[in-house]
Amino acid sequence: MTTKADIVKELYPEDLYGYAEKLTDGEIEVLQEVREALETHVRPVIAEYWENADFPFEAFKKVSEVGIMNNPKLYVDREGKRKPSELYTAFLYLELARFDASIATFYTVHGGLCYNTILIGGDDRQIEEFAPKLASFEWQGCFGLTEPDHGSDIAGGLATTARREGDNWILNGEKRWIGGADTADVIPIFARDVEDNRIKCFIVRKGAQGYEANPIPHKGSLRAIRNAHIKLEDVVVPETDRLANINGFGDVAKILVFTRADVSHIATGVTAGAFISALKYVKERDQFGRKLGGFQLVQEKLARMQANVVANIGYSVRLAELQETERPLMLNSSLAKMHNSLTMRETVAMAREVCGGNGITLESEVMRFFTDAEAIYTYEGTHEVNALIVGRELTGLGAFI
Repeated sequence: MTTKADIVKELYPEDLYGYAEKLTDGEIEVLQEVREALETHVRPVIAEYWENADFPFEAFKKVSEVGIMNNPKLYVDREGKRKPSELYTAFLYLELARFDASIATFYTVHGGLCYNTILIGGDDRQIEEFAPKLASFEWQGCFGLTEPDHGSDIAGGLATTARREGDNWILNGEKRWIGGADTADVIPIFARDVEDNRIKCFIVRKGAQGYEANPIPHKGSLRAIRNAHIKLEDVVVPETDRLANINGFGDVAKILVFTRADVSHIATGVTAGAFISALKYVKERDQFGRKLGGFQLVQEKLARMQANVVANIGYSVRLAELQETERPLMLNSSLAKMHNSLTMRETVAMAREVCGGNGITLESEVMRFFTDAEAIYTYEGTHEVNALIVGRELTGLGAFI
């Protein structure tokens, strides 16, 4: 008889400590369906789309049709909830990112940043309008916070403005590195109210006059994501599309607590994906008359990579459990993002090393993980910003400026 432990071991052999056994039967079934959709529909085209700097929308549609956000199997004993469990979310990001970081990043922009913005910032009417269509992927969402001149210092430096005129708001400014901004239907834009100087959020809808989004060229990381540069010139947004519960950066931070955790899970998935790809390669590649996997130096690197995977999964799982019990502290998310990104960066480097020259081609898959890790190491809080958040908690002293 096949047990849950058997299924988990088949799905995630790198999960040596069996963390995935905490998932419900329904959650595991959905993750199995995600795996099948990725392998059947996205695997044949992902390298081509990555190389061509484009996103495989049609192939990913087959993944979204699994119901990765709204499948009833995810809501057993969760009646009335708008989101699946945080543990499932952690393993969904692991599943997506161990396959490809661009796929996982597309999802975190839509199902993490945008969706959480609606749930946290919207009133009941706005949630009812936007959430179901985002959860079903009928609408694509993105997240407009970062600007050309303001990334880590966005809290105090946000320059995009909002000016109220009667029942409308007029938005002007620019945003940069906004994933999916040229194809999204729902674009939450954060802007500073010129009257009270507070940061607020406005839903710009697809086709709005004065909204322009152009993909950023010449990227060397996450090439399959169409990050865009947005220009807003007198974009009119009705008061009814201003998210009522975002009235300062403190409210924005509530969103980032969850999405920073999501990116820590993506780092876990990239760590696992690089390790799995490298392990497969060294078990098949012959050098000096024997398999590469049979050399001591290679096995030492494999052991370190495996240890990093287990450590990262442990961070992700415990963080998910804390968030599920309504303890979503920025400290916890920042610590996990800092740690998991560091071990990810070490792991992708070792994976590239053991694959030799073939590790710099898309044929070995390690190349995608190696280059994509650099973007993940940086977005949703650089290493330094997350370290300073942890340091502030440890010492009671802020060291940002």
